[in-house]
Amino acid sequence: MKIKFLGTGTSQGVPVIACQCIVCRSNSHFDKRLRSSILIHYNDRNVIVDTGPDFRYQMLREQVMHLDAILMTHSHKDHIAGLDDVRAFNFKQQSSIDIYGTAVLHDALKREFYYAFSGAQYPGIPRLELVEIEALKPFSLFDKEIMPLEVMHYQMPVLGFRIDDFAYITDAKTVSNATKEKLTGLKVLVINALQKESHISHLTLEEAIEFAQEIGAEQTYLTHIGHRMGLHQDVSQELPQYINLAYDQLEIEL
Repeated sequence: MKIKFLGTGTSQGVPVIACQCIVCRSNSHFDKRLRSSILIHYNDRNVIVDTGPDFRYQMLREQVMHLDAILMTHSHKDHIAGLDDVRAFNFKQQSSIDIYGTAVLHDALKREFYYAFSGAQYPGIPRLELVEIEALKPFSLFDKEIMPLEVMHYQMPVLGFRIDDFAYITDAKTVSNATKEKLTGLKVLVINALQKESHISHLTLEEAIEFAQEIGAEQTYLTHIGHRMGLHQDVSQELPQYINLAYDQLEIEL
């Protein structure tokens, strides 16, 4: 199984177009963060987690020629806004794309992309097949068991996902003991770390490190990084062994 980070950033904070901070002015590719998403490749299948506003560019940049399914964590725009652009895959593959998410997530998609569900199947609309999953119930996808991981994004339930010894969690602030129990024996954990300062709905750098050390994965990568975090090269020197900042286009293999 191969994992590629399509984006490790967030919409949180000052828009980049108006920002003159050291991160936004950095020339290092480690500091060029698109909105958070990953590409999972296994059994000759491509599965995306989340389709943020940068989805189209991410697909073009990585030359993704086939898309088999999309897992959705939650309905905030920085995680769903690019969904319309699956229409290119619909056209090429002559098929709909399965969107795995909770009933609440699907209701949000029906509002945001109403034209795809209106019943008027005019040419060119995205063809989306909504596959409902439950927060506490594993499901099978292309011969692998996917374990949903419910976490809280302030007062909003958000899903992460575990596949084999890999787990991906974004937009978490609190994680229940029941979910932590599902994270034992990991080789790779991906967890969000927005910034160093306190935040109401996201783990801080310190909180993410403490969480990673509690889970005890062999390797942890931090994602959903805000520009207030600081430069990649500087923050990396502050991290404990086996915990690293993820970066766009990082690829890992399990």
